[in-house]
Amino acid sequence: MAAAPEIPTVDLLDVRSSDDGRRTRAAEALREGLGTYGLVYVRNHGVAPQAVAALYSSFQRFTSRAPEDKARYARPDLWYQRGWTPPNTEVAVASGGQPDLKECYFAAPVAVDEAARLEFPALYPPNVWPEGDDSFREEYLRVGMQLHAAGEALLVACARALSLSDDTFTARTAGAPHVTRVLRYLPLAPEQVGRGLVWGEEHTDFNLLTLLPGGQFFGPDGAPSPRPDDKSGLYLRTRGTAENPAGTLVRGTPPEGCIVAQVGQQLEILTGGVFQATPHVITAPGAAGYSRLSSAHFVHLHSSQVLRPLLPFATPEAIRSYAPPVLAGTYDLKTLVDIGLAPRETLDALGYRHYDRLALQRATQREP
Repeated sequence: MAAAPEIPTVDLLDVRSSDDGRRTRAAEALREGLGTYGLVYVRNHGVAPQAVAALYSSFQRFTSRAPEDKARYARPDLWYQRGWTPPNTEVAVASGGQPDLKECYFAAPVAVDEAARLEFPALYPPNVWPEGDDSFREEYLRVGMQLHAAGEALLVACARALSLSDDTFTARTAGAPHVTRVLRYLPLAPEQVGRGLVWGEEHTDFNLLTLLPGGQFFGPDGAPSPRPDDKSGLYLRTRGTAENPAGTLVRGTPPEGCIVAQVGQQLEILTGGVFQATPHVITAPGAAGYSRLSSAHFVHLHSSQVLRPLLPFATPEAIRSYAPPVLAGTYDLKTLVDIGLAPRETLDALGYRHYDRLALQRATQREP
């Protein structure tokens, strides 16, 4: 894997400053980072490292529960958008068919639009929390809210970087189905090592913006561990160029004290491809017994927002590339089907569903 390019770092103190020079510096870093690489590092983000460590410790306790206990919090009826997702459940769209070797937990850390639950019940359900561990809920919500605040600040900076009004993106995300996910990538058995398995197949996120506070490896003894080798962990693929169409795989380890922010498909569509969704893969170690905990916060568009290039980016090429426009919620449903979380029959609910009414009327009509 190639050496990492110079990924720009955005300082949220610059974003929130009233000084035009500092705000311009943040905008320039975002234009380069999200436009060229699809990601930036973020400094002064407000996400406390001790809070992330506490969340991982709590999730480690949860994952050590018996499978039948964890299964109480698995919600396939909600397409696993809340609660526990068992191993071998999710499959990346562009993968060769290998399910991700992970278990994870989903919860919404900020208030969602209650009215949207009628139209998109599986995207806006109440949270599901494990019984007997209040600290898990508290630590989960703390980290999720801190990541969300950082994401909102970055979206304001994104709008400025693109010469748009400050609230262009944040106004479209109010009450949306934002979720925080905490994940455990499973230890490989000795017979699985060296077989080309990955923890998480390469994919792009379907939301607007993803915030990654960094992961932690755990050794065969269950204790925190350094990276077991120089190839395992998170890698992100930069935008392809004429000289390098495959892009470059960059290790997803930010500078000390920083987190990673990456572009999701929704932001790519709104910007007509000016910002491009970031492919990323989680590679497994070349040794048995090691696991990895990580988390991500997904900032979404509100489900009623129309997903198409915004007017400044609506060139004929961009319109054709991302047509037809759909509601963000409909886009979410289709993607959840694609990755194996929602059942195929979910698609049958799209469009008009009451053709049977006329059939019933015709079947019961009386001849004159």
